Order: sequence, then structure tokens, then C-alpha cells
Amino acid sequence: MLVKEYRICMPLTVDEYKIGQLYMISKHSNEQSGGGEGVEVVRNEPCTDPKHGAGQITEKRIYLNSKLPAWMRKFVPMVFYVTETAWNFYPYTITEYTCSFIPRLQVKIETHFLNDNGCSENVFGGKPTPKDSVCFLDILSDPIPDKHYKESEDLSHWVSKKTGRGPLEDCWRNSSKPIMCSYKKVNCSFEIYGFQGRTEEFIHRNIRDILLVGHRQAVAWIDEWHGMTLEEVRQYEKKLQEETNSKLKNDVNGTDSSSSLPVPSFTRSISVTDEQSLEKMGVKTLDISDTSCKPSSLKNTIRLNSTPE
Repeated sequence: MLVKEYRICMPLTVDEYKIGQLYMISKHSNEQSGGGEGVEVVRNEPCTDPKHGAGQITEKRIYLNSKLPAWMRKFVPMVFYVTETAWNFYPYTITEYTCSFIPRLQVKIETHFLNDNGCSENVFGGKPTPKDSVCFLDILSDPIPDKHYKESEDLSHWVSKKTGRGPLEDCWRNSSKPIMCSYKKVNCSFEIYGFQGRTEEFIHRNIRDILLVGHRQAVAWIDEWHGMTLEEVRQYEKKLQEETNSKLKNDVNGTDSSSSLPVPSFTRSISVTDEQSLEKMGVKTLDISDTSCKPSSLKNTIRLNSTPE
């Protein structure tokens, strides 16, 4: 298991980011959907936890076959998705990624949001993350994949008309006011001999890129969401979820937006040869299981065997 703690600062307050996070995730998911790949929202509803109180549970399916490296696509069916289940008890959240096709894959992300510049230690309690596994991500200067770069989201040029913040400059984390930090503890495990190391590294590299892009966008888009109420951003979230799901439906069916054809059921598509090969590797395919409102990660990290920044 490869565990890392990421710390990403933003020139926002924790209260502000409660709105900004919901807006950013909805808009980003919509932008990344198309060509039969992207994010389908399965459910998004209130839930309650005895320890953390009232929250929101969101379940998404992420279709991403073409985004996998060539060596991994050899073992993955053409119709492939990962399920993202998130429990939002802001300012604490839990996200789990599961895959029925690869039951030995485990990814769990715990997040705490604090009004500081990333200086707090052991915010998750228990055994502290080793210092060499703590990664500070800078939304100003850390590189992101070229395909995600947009000049309008370059925070060295960004200026917010609503708040007067920006642009960010070198060492901004030590001088910016307000400032907050997103602390994320990421547990990743892929227990298949010969593939574990590079698969876990591949997942962490992608998580790093997603975190950088998402947090940059939350700041760059501040004039779009700043001042919205929670009710307003939930309405925006619902509207974009419908658009995103419709976009995926139309891409899969090859229809235009006026089509009323139902979305086909997405199931695991594995040939007999593939399944036999997996059994030799010690992998057993499992049926998709339902996810209850209570996150299993509040108890222990689970072996992922169910079916979404």
C-alpha cells in the first residue's frame, strides 16, 4: 500500500470553499465528459452519520478506458468504469474508488480543510504520515499536463473582480490573506504481483494532477461562484449533473440531444480468455454491490469490490 498526504493551499477561506468546491466539481465533471467517456452522476442526496452529523453522499461512475496506460488496457474490458463514492461532512470528507473488474484495487481519500497554510501536523490523528510522504502542491507553480492548461486559469495572471485577490506571486503561501489548506491523505493499493508498484505510482500521479487542476480551477473561477448560497450552488450542481449525464447518454447511443432512447446498461464485458487469465493472476471478478450512506472507510479501509475533484 502506498500512502501519501497532499497539502494544497488556496487564497480562500474554508467557508468560501464550501461553495467553491461544489461548483468546481460540477463544472469540471461536465467539461471532462464527452466521446463516451466522463462522469455519470448516479446519486446525490443528503445523509447522516452518528459521528460527523448531516452530510451529502454522491455516487458517480467514471468512464475512462482510453485514459489508462497501454499496458493496463490489456487487462481491462472495453466498457469500463470506476465508481467514486464521496461522503461530504464538510470540512471533513471521505472519497472511495471501487472497481468490480479489479477487486484488489483500493483507493481511499480522507480530506480535512483548515484555515492555515499547510503548517498543521497529523490532522488525521492516529499514526502521523511520514515526512517523506507529505507532498505540498503549489497551484501557482507546479506543472500540470499541457492538455489541462488554460491561460484563463493561470494564477500568475488571475485577478478576481469580486474579491480583488490575485495575481499569485512567489512565496504567496506565506503572505496571502485569506489562506486555507486542503489536507488529503490518499491510501492506494493494487495487490497484484508484478503490477503493484507501477499501478500505485500511476494512480498517485493522476491524483496529483487532478488535485492541482481542480484546486487551480476553484480559485480561477471564483468570480463565477463567489456569493452563491448553498441552495443556489446545489441547483447549479443539479443542472450540470443532468447535462453531464445526458452528454454521456447521447455519446453512447450516437444520438442527438433530442433523442429519448434509454441509456443502455453498462456491464462488465470480459471474454472467457480474459477471465481465465485473471484467475491465474489471482483476480476474481465480483458483482457490483450497493453502497450504504455510512462510509465503510469510517471503520477501516476496505477491499474495493463495488462499482463515480
